[in-house]
Amino acid sequence: MERLTTLDASFLYLEKPDNPMHVAGVLVLEPPTGGLDALASLVEARLPLVPRYRQRVLEVPGHLANPVWADDPDFDVEYHVRRSAVPRPGTQAQLLDLVSRVVARPLDRGRPLWELYLVEGLPEGRVAVITKTHPALVDGLGTVDIGQVLLDHSPDAFLPEPEQWRPRRLPGVLQLVGEAVEEYVQRPSAVVETARHAVTDVRATGARLTGAAGGAVRAARSALFPAPSSPLNATSGSQRRVAVARVELDDVKRVRKAHGGTVNDVLLTVVTGALRDWLLSRGQAVVGSTSVRALVPVSVQGEEEEAPGNRVSSYLVDLPVGEPNPRVRLARLSYAMRGVNQHRRSVGADALIALTGFAPPTLHALGARAARGLSRRMANLVVTNSPGPQVPLYAAGARMLEVFPVVPLAPGQGLSVGITSYDGCVFFGLNADRDGVGDVDVLADLIEQELAVLVETAG
Repeated sequence: MERLTTLDASFLYLEKPDNPMHVAGVLVLEPPTGGLDALASLVEARLPLVPRYRQRVLEVPGHLANPVWADDPDFDVEYHVRRSAVPRPGTQAQLLDLVSRVVARPLDRGRPLWELYLVEGLPEGRVAVITKTHPALVDGLGTVDIGQVLLDHSPDAFLPEPEQWRPRRLPGVLQLVGEAVEEYVQRPSAVVETARHAVTDVRATGARLTGAAGGAVRAARSALFPAPSSPLNATSGSQRRVAVARVELDDVKRVRKAHGGTVNDVLLTVVTGALRDWLLSRGQAVVGSTSVRALVPVSVQGEEEEAPGNRVSSYLVDLPVGEPNPRVRLARLSYAMRGVNQHRRSVGADALIALTGFAPPTLHALGARAARGLSRRMANLVVTNSPGPQVPLYAAGARMLEVFPVVPLAPGQGLSVGITSYDGCVFFGLNADRDGVGDVDVLADLIEQELAVLVETAG
């Protein structure tokens, strides 16, 4: 029986029924040999690689200590792996409508905190896999997202037989209370801080910041200056609308080569230009000084390295949506990101932990976690960019064709943007509040158009 860290438990206490914070993903696969049965068997066979996916959260009576992970004696893989279908002709819009409804529903706290949907009915026999995983479940070290363990570099990867699993007995009330008291007695100098206090006691958080250095202190000072007013920060409801966009990675690199900067700078410029046109389409006043502030977690790995690294930093970036010239937008964003590094104004992963208790299990989850504590006043939206492998991956022998991240909305935000590069393409997943940003599909189309404009400027 393992106790949740204050960090992980805080995600549970911060979550509200109308604002779930699970991280989702949409994988589109070629027709698998064996159909959905093969994918379901793959999930069951790979569960031993992620033991926590068969554990549930148990609260300690009276909140004497953080909750604990315990084996779920009623674990039913068929509850977590669900089958669905879209009606003919199986269009993208129909799939995204299903994704929107799946993402809007919170996970059941009485069961392991994940779900996976196998969706058939897409054109050419393709299938989709929709994953939902709570950040409290994923620490990025011992436990990773279920989508990660399903993918292989070869279509002929070995599939082990499902293991016989027997859950350990659930601890009783006396055991939960006794261990909490024993923990406190053994560590009298460290008060057992419940997650509820950790996320609601502003004074305690401020006191912890007193000893924090570098990026955390600077982030705390930045928090005193609210983000610009924006329709992106309208009061959010409980329903979501998901849209996607896709561009060629070679086009992004072509723009970078012609105008300088990094791949991430170009992608931020694409999002900035799309936001500008979207605001104008809504009749919003956009002048030269208009900006939208984004919380942007980015990998600090060099572009020439073969595999993505675990080192990440997060930046508060004012996106210059008031600038009409796309080349100037790119130059300004490249300068801003370069200046952040040179003047050490970045908020690194360790600083984010010191500031809010949010840690980076994966880059997209970092964006979700950081947004939950930082972005209520500091940013208008979150934009995560997680580089993926540029070679094909397979699930149950079926090649993955597309992958779209779906980052949860922070309180008071109407939009989040997740970006993933894979196998020569860049995929954008836009998660929006259905009431406040119901026209998110317009924004997705503008993303593709904005890159086309930048490619033209690259000659």
